[in-house]
Amino acid sequence: MRLSSPPLRPAFLTLCRRPMLALALGGSALVPSALLAQEGETVLDTVVLDGGAASPIAGGTGYLAETSATGVKAGVPVTEVPQATTTVTEAELADRDPVQIEDALAYVPGVVASPWGVDDRYDQFVIRGFDLGTSGIFRDGLVNKSMSFTGFKIDPYMVQRIDVLKGPASVLYGSNDAAGLVNIVTKRPSFTPESEARLSYGSHNTAELALDTGGANADGTLAWRLTGLTREGANEMQGSQDDRDLLALGLTWAPTDRTTVTFLAHWQKDNLTANSFQPVAGEDYALGLGALPDNFANSQHPWNRFATEQTSIGWQAEHSFSEALTLRQNFRHARQTTDYRHLYFNGMILPDYTPSADSMNFAAFAVEETGTTTALDTQLEYTSDFGGAENILTFGVDLSRKKVDGTMGWVNSYQVPIVGADWDFDVTTPAPYQDQATTVEEQGLYVQNHLRLSNGVTVTAGLRRSAVENRVRDHLSGASSRQKDDATTGMIGATWDLGNGLVPYASYAESFTTNIGTTFGGDQFAPTEGQQLEAGLRYSPEGSGLQFAAALFDITKSNVLTSDPAHAGFSVQTGEVRHRGLELEARGQITDQLSVIAGYTVLDAKITKSNDGDAGNRTPLVPRQQASVWAQYAFAGQAKGLNLGAGLRYVGQAWGDTANTRSVDSYLLADMTVSYDWEANSLAFGVTNLFDKDYAATCDSSVGCIKGEGREMTLTLSRKF
Repeated sequence: MRLSSPPLRPAFLTLCRRPMLALALGGSALVPSALLAQEGETVLDTVVLDGGAASPIAGGTGYLAETSATGVKAGVPVTEVPQATTTVTEAELADRDPVQIEDALAYVPGVVASPWGVDDRYDQFVIRGFDLGTSGIFRDGLVNKSMSFTGFKIDPYMVQRIDVLKGPASVLYGSNDAAGLVNIVTKRPSFTPESEARLSYGSHNTAELALDTGGANADGTLAWRLTGLTREGANEMQGSQDDRDLLALGLTWAPTDRTTVTFLAHWQKDNLTANSFQPVAGEDYALGLGALPDNFANSQHPWNRFATEQTSIGWQAEHSFSEALTLRQNFRHARQTTDYRHLYFNGMILPDYTPSADSMNFAAFAVEETGTTTALDTQLEYTSDFGGAENILTFGVDLSRKKVDGTMGWVNSYQVPIVGADWDFDVTTPAPYQDQATTVEEQGLYVQNHLRLSNGVTVTAGLRRSAVENRVRDHLSGASSRQKDDATTGMIGATWDLGNGLVPYASYAESFTTNIGTTFGGDQFAPTEGQQLEAGLRYSPEGSGLQFAAALFDITKSNVLTSDPAHAGFSVQTGEVRHRGLELEARGQITDQLSVIAGYTVLDAKITKSNDGDAGNRTPLVPRQQASVWAQYAFAGQAKGLNLGAGLRYVGQAWGDTANTRSVDSYLLADMTVSYDWEANSLAFGVTNLFDKDYAATCDSSVGCIKGEGREMTLTLSRKF
């Protein structure tokens, strides 16, 4: 049995084991743009699809995004969105070069990135104190949420920008948590393409080869883009894997200046590593037994694996019938297969669930499933002028269907002593205890109106009617169940541009999420509802290239499930959670050479109603305070081409459980990058957790703690062409 890391392998030899992808990455650079040229004498006007830096889906200017289509689907200046929004721009992604989407969110105020520590399976985060896990992710405005263990993980290299909309957003996006959402905007073709090839090598013998290239025909009516990546490596856990093959293709057809259709497709194959909770000496077991052996605590059983393969295909189409009337449609179908095996720490218990003083219980868990998501959003936008005001009215109908079909097996029969713990034992894949198909279908009809008055005031209001159906088919018993829910949600908000760079705003917004099951009396659970009141101020000094923002918010979630005091084992919906807080953010260009991102959050997160004895306690995973700052400096003069970036991230103390019995200490992390650009080349060195801080990302009262990510280093050589 192998407990140590695999021997070092030359990066190129490792990558060349994937000939199909290597051929695609290398050969695509040789495809000339002229192959897309069309014959004919008619030359149409060039259509610029990304609309430049001011487009609501473009990468932004530096660290600033001027417009967004996430909070108002029509696409408006960020200052006219009456809720807090943050955009991780193309420049920020390039400077910090995050390995995962959750890493890209590390400097967003109000967001705790990687709350579950070293866990490569999914992109996980907490927004405004609510643990979204993977249930708050959208891609190109369409749902990209997980179902069961199907996560549809996205690689940052295929991403153009990331919008974080904070607070309830069910009017535009249907069933979604009151925390908000993360909308990931995929790279797409451009009629002014720039290609890049890159090779990187980093910690844990991780090697990666990537290519991003594109072209357009001479008429300016057809553009394409190919993004590919292959990686083989690991994380800090011995015996882990961090392998990925990715190909993403975009094709845009713009026959006239009123019509554009962009087709987007991708294929991705991953071999990743799950998280690993472990008991702590002096907390989970007697201190006298000592710490776990290093070769046990820093490794995992070789039976573990998390292998997935996903594909997606879709389109984004827009046609303007006139200056006033526009039709848009977004569609995507995605599929993922998941082969997951995990021997995980199940607490200091024996197989009969009696406490154990010196022996850890491990459970073998196995999943084989196939998940699909199909989403369609059709919008009709009408723009009109009356009384000196501009009005944008958007009607929309969206449909989504998520299905996961597979088996789960589980057995908790593996005992490992604390003293002398090792992985030298066999694990047998458990027989399925569950074999079922779950299908969730949602339909929504929404309307949003954005009124822009001549005095600088904008008013945004929206209303939605949603219907959700959840069906379960048990393949073992042959039984079926069905649950239907419906909800009406609304929002209203206003902004006021005072003309001196100051833009105050205020809003009220609602959300809903469904709950599966019934009460003791057989009544179906109603959706959990969220309401938010928010007031804020944005400030952009004229000509400064800076944006400042402050937001005060009060979010209440009602109809939360809590224990039924009269019937053990059943739940009632009398629970309630309230989160109140302040977020401060500054980002942009201080000088021509210095760019900065800074944020601070203070949050009072409380369980206000509960039958579980938790009323009055703080919500778990929620630090009372957070702060971060990132600075990027581009040298001039003799040192021109040299760039230095550095950041600090502080996450305050939190609780690991609703009973507030297990505290999670605060931590401070440092990151840095240094790069040198010459001609079309760049050499970059990046480090996260620079001082290799040893900390717990979270803890639980029954299964110990999970480590946060240690120091990770990457050296990247890239060339634009």
